Amino acid sequence: MLSIRNLRARRVQVDDLNLDAGDCIAVMGPSGSGKSLMLRAVADLDPAEGEITLDGHERMSMTGPRWRRQVMYVGPESGWWEDRVGAHFEDPEAATGVLRRLGFKAEALNWPVSRLSTGERQRLAIARAFDRGPRVLLLDEPTGALDQAATALVESVLHDFLMDGGIVLMATHEKAQAARLGKRVLTMNEGRLSA
Repeated sequence: MLSIRNLRARRVQVDDLNLDAGDCIAVMGPSGSGKSLMLRAVADLDPAEGEITLDGHERMSMTGPRWRRQVMYVGPESGWWEDRVGAHFEDPEAATGVLRRLGFKAEALNWPVSRLSTGERQRLAIARAFDRGPRVLLLDEPTGALDQAATALVESVLHDFLMDGGIVLMATHEKAQAARLGKRVLTMNEGRLSA
């Protein structure tokens, strides 16, 4: 279970939010309402106060890198620091399964990052997250740059992650996507989260 209590971060306030294994909560709201700031605070990427626990273990009881391996943020534009795609994966061979499910052949691991389209980068960032075995995915507009076919591939992978007991907290502008994946849909408005 991911539990968030009295989260206070820059322009964001979340009083009480619980996500059980298999839960996906979709957060909707206008641009600039605080959705991304909330996800980044939960991932411990930005300063925040409050209590966030995963299966009873407090965020503050572990290092940031250890927390972020379990509670992983995937932004709309992820960083790429090596020249080749495969260099960004801890276990490239094991990642070929999720790569195929996201529409890539194994040879994509040998591609130069410079050849990737925005949509390819977005799907590969999701594959890279799965490569690290997170318990929770914090997804910020995970299919914003994708066409309908690629969106369906991503949603299928996320659906299976949820069925296996994963947890997803997702910011999206897509009502249909929120309905397809979200067990609950919440609204962020001026930094406040509400049902």
